[in-house]
Amino acid sequence: MAQDSGQRRTGTSPGRRALLGAAVLGAGTAVVGAPGVARAEARHGKGNGKGHGHGHGGELPVPTVIAHRGASGYRPEHTLGSYQLALDMGAHVIEQDVVPTKDGHLVCRHENDITGTTDVAAHPEFASRKTTKTVDGAKLTGWFTEDFTLAELKTLRAKERIPGTRQRNTLYDGRWEVPTLEEVFRWAEKEGRKRGHRIWLHIETKHPTYFRKLGLGLEEPLAKLLRRYNRHRRQSPNFLQSFEPGSIQRLRKLVDAPGVVLLSSADSRPWDFVESGDPRTVADLIKPAGLKWIASYAKGIGPTLDLVIPKGPDGRLLEPTTLVRDAHAQGLILHPYTMRNENTFLPADFKRGTDPSAYGDAFGALKKYLATGIDGIFSDNPDTALLAAADFVND
Repeated sequence: MAQDSGQRRTGTSPGRRALLGAAVLGAGTAVVGAPGVARAEARHGKGNGKGHGHGHGGELPVPTVIAHRGASGYRPEHTLGSYQLALDMGAHVIEQDVVPTKDGHLVCRHENDITGTTDVAAHPEFASRKTTKTVDGAKLTGWFTEDFTLAELKTLRAKERIPGTRQRNTLYDGRWEVPTLEEVFRWAEKEGRKRGHRIWLHIETKHPTYFRKLGLGLEEPLAKLLRRYNRHRRQSPNFLQSFEPGSIQRLRKLVDAPGVVLLSSADSRPWDFVESGDPRTVADLIKPAGLKWIASYAKGIGPTLDLVIPKGPDGRLLEPTTLVRDAHAQGLILHPYTMRNENTFLPADFKRGTDPSAYGDAFGALKKYLATGIDGIFSDNPDTALLAAADFVND
């Protein structure tokens, strides 16, 4: 559910669209590689000053394509294989979610519950670690990173999270281990030297209030790593993101790297708000006053796509809201989430056929979202998003 209907608008202005078109670099030069893979020959770091990057010789292209958990539409998420494929496809930014191990190392997993993303259930030596926990109000049963040392976690192998939808990805089950964030930084440094430009990352702190209560705060070790790899500055090639505004505020005091506040459904509340008794909902944060408050400590927002274009009762897209205009008025960038190619994830008007796992009209849906004037988009299929960005710019 998105904002009140009174906040809707019909699209982006011609001036804004022209600015976006001028800012995109190289996205129109897409070439077909392996089956199912399109590589965009984007010239990183050579923007025209109209984008939203932070230096290193130029700016990020707009619309920016952010590889959601890597190329997770094709490889098990948050693996070096997924990150590498996304980079090879031409994604402008690669996303990492970070959670801690028992001994305080930051590892890349979408959740601390690793039941569905590793082969932990097949390890009898860890059978006794299975437990039930309540994380941000949700009761979960499984295995959790905070109950494993890094050495123990490294004995596990990653696997596809949604095999029912992405059966082909299961081919790669067991191929990669769970990477640490430091390993990702090292990988990014190596790839940056090879390609002649630094690699952009989008790093999310997961459940920061929950982990702080366990004595495993995320922000301090993240800031330490950012400093070690010279990624702590305002011009550094990474964004720091969280669904908890307090985490971004804490990071802002530790490093200068730009922060992004992630926003879920309009009627939800950030978990740190729940814990502190702050009554505001996401609906409050996307009003002009809420956006002004976010802009006082963050560079941008990462709203769910439904906050940009809501869906009706039939699942079809309605008119866009004023969120893009209102956020831009406060100087905020917008990186909404998440585009995926499969029917099950697409708005009803872009589903094709009856198989929920089959691809629908992802290009049509991307065209609608990009036309609102968003600055970038998270996608499980970065090759698709890059081609859609090219279509948008050349239209």
